[in-house]
Parts: sequence; structure tokens; C-alpha cells
Amino acid sequence: MTVHAKSPLLVLVGPTAVGKTALSLHLAEVLGTDIVSGDSMCIYRGFDIGSAKPTAEERARVTHHLVDILDADEPFSVTEFAARVAALVREHESTDRLPFIVGGTGLYIKALVEGYAFNETQEQGLFRRAMEGVAARRGNARVHSFLAHHDPEAAKRLHINNLRRVIRAIEVVRYGDERISQESALMNGTQPYDAFVIGLHRARPHLYERINLRVETMFAAGLADEVAGLLARGIGRDAPAMKGIGYKETAAYLAGEMSLAEAIFAIQTATRHFAKRQLTWYRRMPYIHWYDADAQSETELLHAILADVRAWREERERSAQA
Repeated sequence: MTVHAKSPLLVLVGPTAVGKTALSLHLAEVLGTDIVSGDSMCIYRGFDIGSAKPTAEERARVTHHLVDILDADEPFSVTEFAARVAALVREHESTDRLPFIVGGTGLYIKALVEGYAFNETQEQGLFRRAMEGVAARRGNARVHSFLAHHDPEAAKRLHINNLRRVIRAIEVVRYGDERISQESALMNGTQPYDAFVIGLHRARPHLYERINLRVETMFAAGLADEVAGLLARGIGRDAPAMKGIGYKETAAYLAGEMSLAEAIFAIQTATRHFAKRQLTWYRRMPYIHWYDADAQSETELLHAILADVRAWREERERSAQA
């Protein structure tokens, strides 16, 4: 069996509503592999419509990973994403399948492909162990009191004895968003994967039309009922997942803070801004192979991408045998 220095990784990126889901299903089926979600909202259970999560039917067609793995009040970091993907890559390689990431969260994909070092990973590990030490010496209530001081709402949600989640919540308050270093492994040629990154794009007016229609479709599909059900289950509006686009606005509508029309407009606007931010991330990734979804039919697009993926895999084989 040929041994490669770096694991192969196929990645599909593109702004929200560009058409990644349909394309990813076709690619996975032809390539005989699974899909690993690179979307930071799809990880949460019960957040289905507003996250445009793959449907039960789509997940029956192709196995999806990193979907429905956390409860709404659990934070998820880019470092955890990279670690989980690494384990899935090993699992796929052991069964001779090509690891395939489909993502919309730019930080996750950029950090994964380029092998960024995370400035605060070690510090957070030390902090976590310190909190565990406090709990061992003075009891879980002491650690819970730290959370109550910094984030009273989170403290109300989390039981004193749920130490792991209490510590995670304190970490979120203490460290905030991840900060990645300015130097990545890509810069010195030691990135962890041999990645082929597919980028899907459309003309901006068409993309915005698709975004606006998607939001309307979400409400027609029952987004308001989904959010009402989440709130009824005790999931607070301050939970990490409830702060996602579509959920915070719908929760505000249900609370009487805006009309339905205002909520729809706010979500459409926020989603368009999100798409612009995604494109900003992707412009920092010059290795993306871009494909225009407006310029050809779905079948032509699929065939063009598959031809390039096959060429990439053949080149890997030639390099390994050289």
C-alpha cells in the first residue's frame, strides 16, 4: 500500500445559500465517502431549520459527521473542530475513503487547512486543570460561584455538579473567541493535510436572491415553531446556539420585540452580511479552486469538479511513487 506523508483532504467551501449541500451530496456519492460538516451551527441538536442543516433524507443518502453532537448551551471551539476532524481523517483513511469537509465557517476551514497554531490552547488547558483542582479542593460549588459572578444567566442554566460544562462556560467568558496566530504551518510547508479546496460562487445579486428566498422558505417550513419549541424546553436566548443568525431574530419576534416582517428582513440582512464576511475569509485562502455555479448546469459543474479531483488524486499517486 502506498504511504503518503500527508493525509488527503477534500474540502468544499462557499458562502451560505450558494448550493453547497446539493453539490456535496453528489460528490460524496460518486466518491463513495461521508461528509464532515464544517458549519458551526449544524453541531447543535434541535437547531435544524434555521441552520439549513442537512435533512433526514439527505443524511440517509450520505453519512454526515459533526452534526447534532452538542446541546444548545455547550460552546464549541475551532481547536475542538480541528481535533475531531483529525480523528475522522484517520478513520476514513483506515477504510480507504477520502475525507470530505463541507463548510461555511471560514475560521474553521482556514485553521484546519493551513495548520494554524492556537495562541490560547495551552493557556486554556492550564486554566481548565486549575478549575478542576479548585473543584477537588473546595467543591464544585466554588467553581460554580465563579461562573455566577461572571455570567449569572449561564450559572442559572448549569447545575453545580455539571463541572465540565461549568468550566467550559467560564472559559468562554474568560477567553472569548479563539485567536489564531499570524503564522501558520502553510507558510513553511508543514501544513497537516494535502488539501484540495473547492470553492463554489455565484454572482452577488443571484446569491442575495437565493439568501432572501431561503429565509422566506425557512419560515414557511416552521422556523418560528422550531424556535418556540427550543425556548419552551428551557433553552435561553443567551445560549451559544440561540445567538446564531435566524434564531436570535426569531426569538425577538416571538417575544414581541419585532414584527414577523421585521424579523424576516433582519435575518435576510444579517445573512447577506454573513455571506460577505465568508467571502472575505475565502479571499485570504488563495489555494481555493473556484467554480462558478451560475455558468454551467449542475451536471456540468459536478463533472468539472470530479475531473479536477481525479487529477489531484492521480498527481498524489505519482508523487508518492516517485
